[in-house]
Amino acid sequence: MKNANNRVQVDQKKLINCDQVDVNQLMPLKYKWAWEHYLNGCANHWMPTEVPMGKDIELWKSNTLSPDEKLVIMRNLGFFSTAESLVGNNIVLAIFKYVTNPEVRQYLLRQGFEEAIHTHTFHYIVESLALDQGEVFNMYNEVNSIRNKDQFEMELTQDIMDPNFTTATPEGAQKFLENLIGYYLIMEGIFFYSGFVMILSFHRQNKMTGIGEQFQYILRDETVHLNFGIDLINGIKEENPHLWTEAFQKHIIERVQKAVELEYLYAADCLPRGILGLTAPMFREYVQYIADRRLERIGLKPIYRSKNPFPWMSETIDLGKEKNFFETRVTEYQSSGNLSW
Repeated sequence: MKNANNRVQVDQKKLINCDQVDVNQLMPLKYKWAWEHYLNGCANHWMPTEVPMGKDIELWKSNTLSPDEKLVIMRNLGFFSTAESLVGNNIVLAIFKYVTNPEVRQYLLRQGFEEAIHTHTFHYIVESLALDQGEVFNMYNEVNSIRNKDQFEMELTQDIMDPNFTTATPEGAQKFLENLIGYYLIMEGIFFYSGFVMILSFHRQNKMTGIGEQFQYILRDETVHLNFGIDLINGIKEENPHLWTEAFQKHIIERVQKAVELEYLYAADCLPRGILGLTAPMFREYVQYIADRRLERIGLKPIYRSKNPFPWMSETIDLGKEKNFFETRVTEYQSSGNLSW
């Protein structure tokens, strides 16, 4: 039997490559930011079925929405419906195994459940509107602009799932860090945001308000996911400064630049013609703007210096202050399903 001298000490804990510490021992906490993100996630619990869809069903079946408006909604349902699954699978299959800290794993478990809720959301929307299930959930195989974004991410998961993969080498640890940046900074921090703008533009004009409210809940969750991911990335950088080489930084910037172009092409595919005051060129500027914000959060210099063409999105969630978003409890979870900002 081990004595008290063998108990886990705070200074023994590390985010990765900490085999000597029992990952089942949550306390004492070292990374209090991870526990705070976990508590924020729990406090913001919601279920899609609490949001009424009656008005959306009525509007969708009417002749009020134009074909271009319906295209925007369908494209975004197609992307998000499987993107959330990709994120959840990456947590379970690629990230969880190589994170060697229990409080960070605690948050990952919570995030995995939230990804399941988000996937449930699109199931609920598809059933409510009586949409073609195969068309929506297989769009990531049939629509190139969606497929290219998802393939960009799935390659990262496949790299980590290689039976010979390890974070014990600098090359492996960098690959793991690239996965985290690819999913948190790019997938959840860039690839999701054009869709948020498009769907919330409907909501602002009192159209498809049920879907809009659910996207507001998802956006709120993604804010926590992004902040957690950035804290995790920066924590690994701090503990392993040898990984953050100039060559690796250049590689990450190139990945972000490629992601920005993929996201613009997706926006152009969703918006062949302008609707609701939105045009495809506006999204190039917007994606560049948020990409700069993401780069700054991990200590890299902005590369685009574009302006935000959608200032109302900053009013919804201030992109410059996402880290402090929950300190003021802007959005309270209400069991009635009503979301107030």
